[in-house]
Amino acid sequence: MKTILTAMFFCMYFSACTQPGSSSTKTNIQHIGGRCEGCEAIFESPVSFDQLHYIDTLPNFEQHHEKMLLTGIVYQNDGKTPANDVIIYIYHTDTTGIYPRQENDSNCAQRHGYIRGWIKTNENGKYLFYTFRPASYPNSVQPQHVHITIKEPDKNEYYIDEFMFADDPNLPKEIESRPARGSNGIVQPKMKEGILIANRDIILGKNIPGYPVN
Repeated sequence: MKTILTAMFFCMYFSACTQPGSSSTKTNIQHIGGRCEGCEAIFESPVSFDQLHYIDTLPNFEQHHEKMLLTGIVYQNDGKTPANDVIIYIYHTDTTGIYPRQENDSNCAQRHGYIRGWIKTNENGKYLFYTFRPASYPNSVQPQHVHITIKEPDKNEYYIDEFMFADDPNLPKEIESRPARGSNGIVQPKMKEGILIANRDIILGKNIPGYPVN
């Protein structure tokens, strides 16, 4: 069980989840970010990218007492200019530490579960995901985390550092010393009006291999 869970944590398996219009079917985009197994799930959005909003509510949000809002601004590589029309895909475990599945799940949902969501940043680079705080994998010391994949209009999909939580006792001390992909993913949730607010701004291309620098 631990071996399987650890493998899932590092997205070590491919799923047959490439959709029409994914980067594997296009040749006019810049390929960056290195290996990104499982990132194809971003193309499983239930609606087309042009119909996505900058706000999404993940399944089971209303049923959980530890509600959480993941939010922030996505900036272009200069770290100052808001980036609009950026697709963000996230997924995480439930409160028992597993990626829950439904009987009709297919493709990447068979590994990522159904606790997942998609947004497209607005003209101010804003994103909001209403969800709940995930649990660590069962019988493990893995920190709580939320996986995140980015898709810019002219580039292939790539992963950035997971959301992790500063108050998580399983958070490794050495993690802050690693180069942060996209931005430091360690957030400090703050309770406000009954919901944990976790703010994280993202800089496109930060520490992403092959990313073009203007």
